[in-house]
Amino acid sequence: MASIRYNPNGQKGKITYSTDIVSGIVVLSLQETEGIELIPSKNKGIKVSFEKEGVFVDISVIAHYGYSVPEIAYRIQQTIKQMVESMTKFKIAQVDVHVQSVIFPEAAPEVPPEAAPEGAAHEEPAEPDEKKNN
Repeated sequence: MASIRYNPNGQKGKITYSTDIVSGIVVLSLQETEGIELIPSKNKGIKVSFEKEGVFVDISVIAHYGYSVPEIAYRIQQTIKQMVESMTKFKIAQVDVHVQSVIFPEAAPEVPPEAAPEGAAHEEPAEPDEKKNN
């Protein structure tokens, strides 16, 4: 468990944050980042440690196809730093981002019209019979 002394109006006391609180803030910041998913595990691929220098965060994510991995990693680092520092008054010393894999879209292969079999010519839909509607 980590603790930090915070004295807003000259009041005495101590505010204590658990590792789970900081991990929850990290999860929130990752949910705001477009183009990634969390690792489906108990700890969601997040490791937080408190040292003298500050908070060290180690993240493993899955990227979506079509997004720039370096840009995603940079956005993750900036978002985590901003959110944790503004919500807890801890200083982020380091955020390591590991992209474990890439999710590719599951699209059905399209068959171009010229590759379709000859018997499967494209037909216009039949017009509804007006006599049946009366």
